[in-house]
Amino acid sequence: MTHSSPPPGAPRARIPGPQQPPPAQPQIRAGLWRRCLWGGLALWVLTALVTYATKNTTLLPTLILLGSFLAPVTFVLWAYERHGRDLGTGVILGCFLTGGVLGVLGASLMEYYLLHPSLWMFLGVGLIEEAVKLGALMFVLRRRPWIRGLRYGIVLGATVGFGFAALESAGYAFNAAVSTEGIDLRALLETEILRGVLAPFGHGLWTAIAGGVLLAYRRPDGRYRLTAPLLWTYLGVSALHALWDSTHGIAVWLVTHLTETNLQRELFAQGYIPRPTPEQQHLFTVFSVGAMVVVALLGLIWARALARRDPSWRNTP
Repeated sequence: MTHSSPPPGAPRARIPGPQQPPPAQPQIRAGLWRRCLWGGLALWVLTALVTYATKNTTLLPTLILLGSFLAPVTFVLWAYERHGRDLGTGVILGCFLTGGVLGVLGASLMEYYLLHPSLWMFLGVGLIEEAVKLGALMFVLRRRPWIRGLRYGIVLGATVGFGFAALESAGYAFNAAVSTEGIDLRALLETEILRGVLAPFGHGLWTAIAGGVLLAYRRPDGRYRLTAPLLWTYLGVSALHALWDSTHGIAVWLVTHLTETNLQRELFAQGYIPRPTPEQQHLFTVFSVGAMVVVALLGLIWARALARRDPSWRNTP
């Protein structure tokens, strides 16, 4: 039996070859957050020592960026490893960088045009910054309708919040470094240490709570629902934000009334105690730190209560 070959130009059937699986997204190795924390801390300390020894001001951007991003990036990596591996690294990076930048820009514009010095200014700051961070999260996820649910909202909300915090801390560190007498390296380092320690209890925590409720009520088609729980959550995290920013003024007010000193109203209105006594300094430290601890605990308890409502949160590592 012979087989004749097809005539020239005749169409030939194409047999599809084996389908290649789509390229997997890059995965972050377990424990990377620990290496980021200790490696980044060592690099920051080394940069600070070299900057202090050489007085080389070109190292200031490196010092500021390392100190400002160390704690936020570490906590984002921890949240991703523990509770968000199925999200992929692309959406995490988008929320941290794009969400953080959009949040900072939006807050800066709105606060410049809408806020003026007043007793309620910090409440306005809280309302504006929490709104723009939620708006930035919604923008990043606009083409990802499948991302919904409480766990995803907590992880990605925290990521946007930490991106905002990192960029904001870099600005505060720069302002602390620049003085009328030149570069104040000590003020820069103190600012970065303080904001690095407080980073887990601020923007990341508040936006995690609001983002969790936002995505918990997201529709399957990707649209967002303005529900009563979301509205109350937004107002609640804005109130926590305002209380956090007001701890300095609250501490001054408490010290003033407990020590019964005759302060000049003009100086008191500017938020400090002129020529404080050792007792006043001690009380101010206790009240300001204590108020921050109370606000941080309220946020942590709230976030933990939300996480317990989601079974998928408990099923993650």
